[in-house]
Amino acid sequence: MLDVRRLRLLCDLSRLGTIAAVAAAHTYTPSAVSQQLSALEREAGVPLLERTGRRVRLTAAGRILVRHGAGVLAALEGADAALAAVAAGLTGPLRIGAFPTAVRALLPATLVALAGAHPGLELMVTELDPVDVPAAVREGRLDVGLVNDYDLVPAAPDPALETVPLLDETVFLAVPESFGTVALADLRDAAWVLASPGTLCHAVTVQVCRGAGFAPRGRHRADDFATVLALVAAGFGVSIVPQLAVAGRPCGVRLAPLSTRRRTRIAYRRGAAAHPAVAAFVAAIRAAV
Repeated sequence: MLDVRRLRLLCDLSRLGTIAAVAAAHTYTPSAVSQQLSALEREAGVPLLERTGRRVRLTAAGRILVRHGAGVLAALEGADAALAAVAAGLTGPLRIGAFPTAVRALLPATLVALAGAHPGLELMVTELDPVDVPAAVREGRLDVGLVNDYDLVPAAPDPALETVPLLDETVFLAVPESFGTVALADLRDAAWVLASPGTLCHAVTVQVCRGAGFAPRGRHRADDFATVLALVAAGFGVSIVPQLAVAGRPCGVRLAPLSTRRRTRIAYRRGAAAHPAVAAFVAAIRAAV
């Protein structure tokens, strides 16, 4: 019989690529992960990994087991959901992850509704960059999370997760009010407020500007949209912000809608859609939106 926890490690190795990355995701040592994978090979009775120097890759048998493993893990989530559905009332922790604008704009009303309808739930919120939410849900650190992407920078499907649509937002060009009415192409030489490289917000800004025929000249770095808008209002740059971020914006900011859209989805582990706590969260946040 194959050990499910070891099978999860093999699936994570297929996704993350290195034993070190798997160890970091599970707060294990690389040696412990290697030992668990070796034990899984003994259980399977066939080699699952090929070792080349300090790196490993999956064998044909390993790839087959990963494909089946995704279904096994989803089935276990489904079994957990079915057991929770026959329990009397919703109790226990519900770990929710979301990016900052969603935490501010969407979660307060959602949490109030959930707490009122299901007082036995222990609601726990973690604010994360949207690129970090999928891994936290996959690895069981979150039960449900909000993820987003942009039509210009779409997210690749994750076989370990299911998602359902929540919100489709307008994306705005934000400029100081003193600029008057401007088009994106007019800002080729402007100072830009950019998010940190490697973030989704940085990538979409670069793509939007590239579509207008130029690369943005980043002068300031800020990941919080309130900071971004404060810099714009003070006349220190221009930026791109989604609709959720512009509520309560400071005076001195002019907004122009762009054709780009930001899309927010609710994510949970495959097989968990029928879990009563997950279903209650989905219903509550959709009502809040």
